[in-house]
Amino acid sequence: MIIKYRSLFGLSCTALLIFCSSAAQAVPSFARQTGLACASCHTTFPELTAFGRDFKLKGYTLSSNKRIDMGANGEPNTLSISDFPPISVMLQANATQQKASSPSANVELPNQLSLFLAGRISPDMGAFIQTTMGQGTGFSMDNTDIRLAKVFGSTIYGLTLNNNPTVQDVWNSTPAWGYPWTGGAAVTAPLVAGGLAQNVAGLGAYAKWDNGIYGELSLYRETNGFDAPGGGVLGTARIKGLAPYWRLAWDRNFSNGDTLMVGTYGIQAKVYDNASSPLPGDDQYTDVAIDTQYEHPFSNSRDMLSVHASYTHEKQKLGLSAPGTSPTLKSLRLDGTYHWDNEVTTTLGLSHNSGNAGAYDDNAWTAQLSYLPWQNTKFTLQYTGYTKLAGSTSSVSDNNTLLAQAWLMW
Repeated sequence: MIIKYRSLFGLSCTALLIFCSSAAQAVPSFARQTGLACASCHTTFPELTAFGRDFKLKGYTLSSNKRIDMGANGEPNTLSISDFPPISVMLQANATQQKASSPSANVELPNQLSLFLAGRISPDMGAFIQTTMGQGTGFSMDNTDIRLAKVFGSTIYGLTLNNNPTVQDVWNSTPAWGYPWTGGAAVTAPLVAGGLAQNVAGLGAYAKWDNGIYGELSLYRETNGFDAPGGGVLGTARIKGLAPYWRLAWDRNFSNGDTLMVGTYGIQAKVYDNASSPLPGDDQYTDVAIDTQYEHPFSNSRDMLSVHASYTHEKQKLGLSAPGTSPTLKSLRLDGTYHWDNEVTTTLGLSHNSGNAGAYDDNAWTAQLSYLPWQNTKFTLQYTGYTKLAGSTSSVSDNNTLLAQAWLMW
């Protein structure tokens, strides 16, 4: 039996969203390289501050530590590398309890164990490279972003080589670094929200001008087949040609410390069957999203409120999995976080989908409480509740899930 490609991408995105944490962008090797505390670049990891966004756009190259700088035969320096290896480790341990499951919790140690090579390569180039071992699996390539960046006056421009559309983004309203950062709702997601993660390689050019305008254009090509259970074409799916990804945003820092971003992003891709006896036709996906991010620090304290929202309209033209059909998926994500200093956060989030004559209709919410006794240590309690799944309201609350997690970085 051949499972529809919509199920393929739903499975792949669900795998990212249900108790499989997003990779941490906050890694201690960046702190060792810059000599700055994690809180300089992050409110609570992985949320970036304005300084953190600037650090990433400039290619992860800011450095204050001792370097090996030398030239050859009296020539100017042609070598400039750090005197320490840019290595970090992440460990996540999870305990989950689903409402309809047996009384005992599902414990995973580790849920994820990641090794990072993250830091400055040369004066104009840096990298964020993650390899991860999941529950019951070996190490494999995870989120990766390698950058070459330059600054001309007040303009930042550069190139990014990455393996997950939106992993290169500097705002937390896009999928790769968006809430809930860990765990979350098992609902249908558009292609741009993890459907191609770690199965593609993309090269893009970007620039951020002094007036707050940011623009990027990247082109992606597949590197692996899409792995998913079920047999048939699921293990042999490929992107046909190149998949363009675009990003445009306006960012403003106000005098009172508030920051606001309003933007759009999207991707267009064709998927075909690459089996030895392939099925004819292809499935086409066009995702267009609008997003916003707002941060408000409170002047009488070190507290802050951050709000993120994104809405994605996905148009599908299914010539392979469901020939002759053209369904749509409309996906809304909202979240708001209150930060008490850099120690405690509480977050509420909503995931809402509609489309395809109700087949994509989902409604779920999350409540999350995190405590950071140290800037690189986070303990989280999260509750996910469902009111609708795949158009059904019958017994969906049986999927409600409580997650407890320890997230350690060193």
